[in-house]
Amino acid sequence: MLWPKAVKGRLKTGTDQEIVQSYPYRSACPSTLWGELIAESAEELFFGGYTSYFLWTQVPAMSETLRRKAMRGCRVRFLLGDPRGAATRQREEIEDVALTVSTRIRTTLQQLDKLGEVEGLEARFSSVSDAANHISLSVFRFDDEALVTPHLARQAGHDSPLLHLRRRSEGGMFARFAEHAEELWSRGVPLTSA
Repeated sequence: MLWPKAVKGRLKTGTDQEIVQSYPYRSACPSTLWGELIAESAEELFFGGYTSYFLWTQVPAMSETLRRKAMRGCRVRFLLGDPRGAATRQREEIEDVALTVSTRIRTTLQQLDKLGEVEGLEARFSSVSDAANHISLSVFRFDDEALVTPHLARQAGHDSPLLHLRRRSEGGMFARFAEHAEELWSRGVPLTSA
């Protein structure tokens, strides 16, 4: 009686409360949002994109920001695909684009290498057994918010959809994706010269 059907249909009431915004393409997500989420994070930054190379083109002063965050006690982690791995080669054949998956990973590795040793900043490759799971789903975590990209069949990451999530409860969508990322991280392997 108090809430007409039209209003009830527009209100988020269940687990969909965790969906802040959805974008049909990752590239449609404003670059300012990436910068704001990184800047506002104090405890946890997790970059679980298979390549994550675009961050340095989208976020001004990305390297300096990561260094500053880590020095202030924020845990900063990168989970990347192995540029020499079979899943990477297969994805390159599927995407068939000039800026290959391995080149994009190496771009991130080069940027991380330029940072040098920074306490609180860690990077790993996903394990061989997890590569297919990692390459098909990118999870980027910023404290209690996340940007998640499920990769579509033959689309590059920027052409796949993106969900902006915010933790509202235990066991919700945010937690499910965060747990997935942690599982992949737990089996990740140390970076080797790529």
